[in-house]
Formats: sequence, structure tokens, C-alpha cells
Amino acid sequence: MHDLRALRADPAAFDADLARRGMEPVSERVLALDEERRAAQTALQEKQTRRNALAKDIGKIKREKGDSAALEAEAVTLRNEMEALDTRAQTLDGEVKSLLEVLPNRLDASVPPGPDESANVVVHEWGTRKEFAFTPKQHFELGEAIVTGGQPQMDFSTAAKLSGARFVLLRGGIARLSRALGQFMLDLHVTEHGYTETQVPVLVNEAAMYGTDKLPKFADQSFLTTDDRWLVPTAEVPLTASVAGDILDASQLPRRMTALSLCFRSEAGSAGRDVRGMLRQHQFEKVEMVSVTTPDESEAEHERMTRCAERVLERLEIPYRRMLLCAGDTGFGAAKTFDLEAWLPGQQAWREISSCSNTRDFQARRMNARFRPQGGKPELVHMLNGSGLAVGRTLIAVMENWQNEDGSVTVPPVLRPYMGGVETLA
Repeated sequence: MHDLRALRADPAAFDADLARRGMEPVSERVLALDEERRAAQTALQEKQTRRNALAKDIGKIKREKGDSAALEAEAVTLRNEMEALDTRAQTLDGEVKSLLEVLPNRLDASVPPGPDESANVVVHEWGTRKEFAFTPKQHFELGEAIVTGGQPQMDFSTAAKLSGARFVLLRGGIARLSRALGQFMLDLHVTEHGYTETQVPVLVNEAAMYGTDKLPKFADQSFLTTDDRWLVPTAEVPLTASVAGDILDASQLPRRMTALSLCFRSEAGSAGRDVRGMLRQHQFEKVEMVSVTTPDESEAEHERMTRCAERVLERLEIPYRRMLLCAGDTGFGAAKTFDLEAWLPGQQAWREISSCSNTRDFQARRMNARFRPQGGKPELVHMLNGSGLAVGRTLIAVMENWQNEDGSVTVPPVLRPYMGGVETLA
């Protein structure tokens, strides 16, 4: 959510920020509604003052046995006018809120211009892409060929029979490898990176979704249950919303949390994209990182969080590159985002495996999450979120980067303790 005071102070700068995202100016419309709302509130206050004075006069006249009929008639008129003004002010307030709540966050000055992902900037690249003596396969080709009890360990047809498109059923070694990845990531973030492991609900209320900027903008990309709860698109939602309405002591910050959870996305608007395989699923697992910190520390925290995600890929020996997203590709709630893209030799392409964003006070304002500096008044916290990592996509990257010519997959050394010492899936 945006600070209306900042918009009033510099509407041209606000519109310029929207223009960087390819959006039309809105400040004139917002300010016109805001001015009308404030005028209605001022008129309401003036009439309330007059009504209070009338009440005193009427009381005095009645005590003196005088005729207060004219003043009482005026009081009734004022009451009706006040009700109309209050209704109008509330309507205008709702219109202003409806405009602001669907506008994306203002971008950091360092975000490069550009309309889409083609303008994203490579910050750095890590690792050496393997040279294969054979044509590397894609993950679904590998997974469907590795068999347990006559059934593929990566089974899309059975999942489709159960649930439809964009689901997968994992068996045997690949299922264990997926579980190992999640446990490895959690252990790394908790023991070495200082995050607090958290188990979160995957059903949340509307307030939690709204506070983390998923509503109303992305309602069509999430699943709503029959009792009006939302299936989380990421553990970012419950982790971030856990401080909604709180005033944290500055000494409690930064608060770093991590969770491995199921995630659910309807993938609206993605028809025809990544139809084969596990890249784009309705249900998947992800290890999420969330940081709640002070404004002066959020930029450093963003770098720290991104490095935590990068270390996962480095331990797994998967080549990756860090991308600074351009204006047209930066997400709705983010002021600045780094994406990590893993190299997938089966696709011969870089694919996103993590996204680490600084939302600054955008989410905090929506959910009224604040901290109290020593001896100061409460201020909005800054909130950051990042994938550390998406488990399914990491499974894809492991399988494609560690594949062998015979179709087997070598288990990365760092995962073997989680696999009971198993070194190869075949």
C-alpha cells in the first residue's frame, strides 16, 4: 500500500515511478478523490460543531421553558446532512483505497529500465556448466525412465488421473531426493544462516493475503476454499503476516524466519507455458525466507538473503546467475528483486529458481506492522522475502546437472547423508 502523504507531497514523482513500470499516471485522479473526501470530512466536522452548539442552546431553552422547535428542526436537518456527508466520505475513502491497493510498489532507483525479462541485468554468474559427452535429457525424460516396481518415479499420467494437469506424483528415490532437498535447505538456513525454523498453516484468512499484497490483485492466481480461506501461494504469506498489527521492539530486529511448506497457485494466465514437466505446477514445495527489519538495514538484509539462497546452489554445485530485474519484470509488491537462475542443461536454458525481494514498507503499511526505535515513536518495518529455494525446481536442476549417459542421476555429495548414503538413482 502507498503512503498517501507522499503522493500528495510529490504527485509527479509518484506518476514517474508508475511510468517506469509502463503504467498510466493516476495521481490526479487519486488526489481529486482525496480532496473531495477531505472536504466532506471538514464539512462533517463543521456541522458536528454546529450540532453540539445547538444541543447546548436547545437544552438551555428547554430549561427556561422556551420554544426550541426551530433549533430542533435545524438539528434534525444537520443530522441528515451529517449522515449523508459521512456516507460520502466513507465512499470516497473506499474509492481512494481501491485505487491505491492495486498499484505496485515504487521501484528502487537502482532498478534498470525495461519492459520485460529481456532487459534484466546479469549481476554475476557462478559455476562452470558441465560439458556432456552426450545430449543431456530434460528432467521429465530422466524421471519417467527411472522405474520402481514397474512404475516411473516421476509420474505425470497418474497425477493427471488424480488431479488433472500441472501435478506430479513422485516415487522411490526421486521422492526421497525431493524430501532430502527440503531438509538440506532448512538445515542450512537454520544452522548457518540464522533463520528460525517455522511450521506455518497453508490455509490463511483474507487479511493475511491482503497484507502480503496477494489480494485483490492476484485473487485469480490463488485457490479459495468453500469456507473463505486461501491456500497459500507461498509461505511468505503466513510468515510475513505473523507480525501484522504488532509493534516490535527494535532490539528484536531483524527477525528472520524460514519455512518449508506446500504452495498452491492456479497459474492463471500461464496457459501453454512449461506444459511438460515440473517447472510450473499447481502444487509444489518451497523453502521460504522472510526478514523483518528496520528501514536502514533493509538493503543490507536484501543482499544477505540473496547470498543465503545462492549458497544452496553452490553447495549443490549447480551453476547459477544472479539477475537484477528490470522495471517491467519486477513483481507487484517489490521495490527491488534479485532472481537466481539455475542452468538446466536438458533445456539448454537458464531458469528462475529463486526470487529475493525487498518490499520495504509496502506490505507493512497494508498490515500495520511497526517497530519502536529506542526512545522514539513507532515506525513501519521493512519486509523482505525470498525463495531458499523452490524444491521442485531445485530437483529439476539437480537431475539435469547430475545426470549420466545411462540415464541415472548422481546424488550430489551434500545430499547423500539425507539419502542414507545412496549415491545414484537409476
